[in-house]
Amino acid sequence: MADKKNKPALTHIDVKGEARMVDVSAKPATERVAVAEGQVVMTKATLALIESGNAKKGDVLGTARIAGIMAAKRTSELIPLCHPLALSKVTLDIETDKKIPGCRVRASVKVSGPTGVEMEALTAVSVACLTIYDMIKAVERGVRIEGIHLVEKKGGKSGHYLVTDNAPE
Repeated sequence: MADKKNKPALTHIDVKGEARMVDVSAKPATERVAVAEGQVVMTKATLALIESGNAKKGDVLGTARIAGIMAAKRTSELIPLCHPLALSKVTLDIETDKKIPGCRVRASVKVSGPTGVEMEALTAVSVACLTIYDMIKAVERGVRIEGIHLVEKKGGKSGHYLVTDNAPE
């Protein structure tokens, strides 16, 4: 949506400046995919606890994976103007990385519908990262959640978006 001067406009704001849900009823249902990433930074000792499976609360990565998937499915309940979507696929991958040190979290979400799934992918990553934090906070309070961003989007009128190497991480 653009104003009279052809400048981009916020789609969730009407002409009066009030928040609104975008009407997607006239848009065709197409396959749409979004991928998002983020990371959780911690000390090497805390990462070793996760990798050894000795965290007091249990399986940190498995729990975070399930939490992220559940969050993607409930995004419209968390983000006020998101459409409820019948997601066809949600994958959440978490890899430990000694170089960070910490965990890299990546979500991929797919739907066939009239609107994209960027918010679902970003919500999945955010909640998975928060779950990792929750499960290790008793050991380390200085854990940081960083770099949550959209990596790729496919489908819909705006086409394919892919983060390039020179984009911020």
